[in-house]
Order: sequence, then C-alpha cells, then structure tokens
Amino acid sequence: MLSSVVSALPSPAGDEARLQRAKDRLYVICQSVGWGALTLVQMAVLNAVAKVGSGPWELALLSSCTGLLLTHLGRTLIIQRRGWKKLDWKGLLPRVLALSCGLSVMWTAVCFDITYWVMEHPNRVGTSSPLVLIVSIVNGVVLMLMWLSFYFFYNAYDRTHRLELDRARLMASAKESELRALKSQINPHFIFNSLNSLRALIDENPARARQAVTQLANLLRYSLQSAQAETVAFEDELRVVNDYLALEQVRHEERLRVRLDIDPETLGLAVPPLLLQTLVENAVKYGISTRPEGGEISITARCENGQLEIRVTNPGELPTASVQAAAANRSGALAGGGSTGLGLKNAAERLRVFFGERARLELRSASESRVIAEVSIPMQTARA
Repeated sequence: MLSSVVSALPSPAGDEARLQRAKDRLYVICQSVGWGALTLVQMAVLNAVAKVGSGPWELALLSSCTGLLLTHLGRTLIIQRRGWKKLDWKGLLPRVLALSCGLSVMWTAVCFDITYWVMEHPNRVGTSSPLVLIVSIVNGVVLMLMWLSFYFFYNAYDRTHRLELDRARLMASAKESELRALKSQINPHFIFNSLNSLRALIDENPARARQAVTQLANLLRYSLQSAQAETVAFEDELRVVNDYLALEQVRHEERLRVRLDIDPETLGLAVPPLLLQTLVENAVKYGISTRPEGGEISITARCENGQLEIRVTNPGELPTASVQAAAANRSGALAGGGSTGLGLKNAAERLRVFFGERARLELRSASESRVIAEVSIPMQTARA
C-alpha cells in the first residue's frame, strides 16, 4: 500500500537524532580503526628503518594520537562550523589542500618538538633534521588528503542517499494524494447514479424501495469505508456489485440479466475499491439503459500467470474514431456507448498510480455487438 510505503520511509523529524547518533558512532569507529592501524604500521617502520631500538610504540602512539586530535579538531572547528560540507567541489578543493598543509605542519611540529625536546630521542635515521622535517610534512600532507577525501566522499554519499530518500518520500506522498483525489471524484459519481435508480423505484414498489434503501445504505457505507484503503478484498467488491445490480434489476426488470463466473481463488485477492463497481456501472448505463431490448452483463474473474484477470461484458459497440472525436469536443473523452468516461478514466488512473505498468484496463469490441472491459492486476492477498 502507498500509505505503508510512506510510513516505511525514514521520517525527517523523528529519525534525525537517530541518524546523527549512528553517524557519530561510525565516525568514532573509523577514527579508532584508522589511527590504530597507522600506529601498527609506524611501529613496524620505526623498528625496521629508523632503528630506534626499544620503545618504538611511544613514537608511533604519539604520532597517531596527535593526528587523531588534529583531524578531530579540524572537523569540529573548521569543516562543520564553516559549512564546508555544503560546498561544491570547486570551492572545496582549495580549502582541502590548504587544510591538509596546515594540519600536516602542525602535526610535524608537535611530534618533532615532543620527540626531540621532551622525550630527547636522538636522530638515528642517518639524514639531516631539516630533510627529515620536510619528508615528514610531505607525508603528513598525503595522509591528511587521504583522510579528508574519505571524509568528504562519505558525506557526499550520505547527502545523495538522503536526497534519494526525500525524493522517494515525496513521490510516494504525491501518488497517495493523487490516488485520494481520484477516489474523491469517483464517489460522487457513484452516489449520483445510485440515487437515480432509487428514485425510479420509489414510485413503482414502496416495499421494494425500503429494501433498496438498505442496499443503498450498504453501498454508501462501503464507499465511505473503502475511501480509507487503497485495496479491498475482491469478495467485498463483488458483494457491493451484487447490491448495485439488484437495484438496477428492479428498474430494468427483465431487460437486465446477470451472469457470474467467479473463480473462488479470486475472492481473497486485493483490488482497488469500487473498481469492479465502476466497470459494471458503465456496462449497465451504456450497454443496458440505452437498448430497448436490454441484454446480459457477464462478470468473470480468473487467476492467470500471477495476475487477477477480471472481465465485464455487456451489449453494445464501441464508437468509431470520428464519433469519439465529435463527442470529445462536446463533453470529453468517450468510453463506449456515449459515455464521458469519467469512471473508467479514473479507474485506469488509479491502477496506474498504485500498480504502475503491472496493471492494465482495456475496453474493446467483441463479436456479436458486445463490449468487453478487461482488468489485469498483480495477485496479492487482501489485508484484513
């Protein structure tokens, strides 16, 4: 259901704090793992290359802790407060380069000062101290660029992901609003035709009219209740159609004949509310009411190839293209036998909104002057 799709998407207000806490945890984990791995690498290098002898973990731990502290301060004091995450790549690139150089210089200065002046470690790499300083700064720039690149790439991915979620949420909300708007157009159309049938019955048979009022009340109750759902059980839809046809049979008497051929497996499947009602109403209005001799309306339902196939057949002929064009100029698109097609048009739109390309509604001519309305819907069990 569209409402379940909307509710399944993360809410901007309710989930903002939770998402932020999750990102903070991920940041702490990445910082700990990344700088911890660098500590191990530096210990191996100090043992193999620098030959500092005992205690290489002190220098490696000093370097990693300094780098972790500087990157965290840079993220908190510069990147977040100055809004760098909102910049495009052209504005971000020079800032990242400048920040990498600045952090590398501070990182090297702190480590060298503590190493040679506080811890009093001698220079045992076999080269001059200025050269060691320059190499350390260059290595620091590369490392800081890697850190900042990873950080901004992750934020770019996160921003894109959030935009996609917002877009999906807006699309689902728009489709739900469109579906409700279509249903609000169908209900008045359905009520109007039902009241016309009841008006004709009151003068002819008051006792039957009282029974018809009960049936009409059932129809109206179903119409109001189904307005809150995107789908209903086909069994419920069929029950309402039987009430509607009972009302119409009183008005048309022997001119209206009904034949049902329903597969029991279809009764529990989900259909859009008032879909079958719309097809049958169209068949009665433009296949029976306009013909003095009346005719038979046939309703069949089958499960075929993972689809619920519904077919409503009534007497009549589809108008030619020239008649359709002339009628459209007068009163809108035609849907068989002079119909303005509002009901069928809305039914097709509801199928498109809810099921997309997986569903179809087709109105076509058959042999012996008969019109067939066919609906194909993906099979899914109706919810209670």
